[in-house]
Amino acid sequence: QVQLVESGGGLVQAGGSLRLSCAASGRAFSSYTMGWFRQAPGRERAFVAAISSSGGTTYNANSVGGRFTISRDNAKNTVYLNLQMNSLKPEDTAVYYCAAGRPYGDYAGPNAYDYWGQGTQVTVSS
Repeated sequence: QVQLVESGGGLVQAGGSLRLSCAASGRAFSSYTMGWFRQAPGRERAFVAAISSSGGTTYNANSVGGRFTISRDNAKNTVYLNLQMNSLKPEDTAVYYCAAGRPYGDYAGPNAYDYWGQGTQVTVSS
């Protein structure tokens, strides 16, 4: 059974930090690119960050720049994906989703990902 389960969301003040985690199991996710996307109310799902299967290459959206850091741990049966979010801003408020896929270069496109978690809410107050 494929499962991607996010955790770590919550309410934080502007300037604060949060660390999101995603546990992915049920497939050989160690060979998948994994990413984080977010969706604010009334807006489309947007790319946040992605990481190659080995963890050697990462990509960040311009909107998050160096404030967010994506990482992964390819354990035996479960891949753990993390997103360290620093210097949070109110505009970072959204539901955050982890995803896994084989985007073949289109790492920022949601349609390139085959598996999704259910999301975790992040709210940044001003």
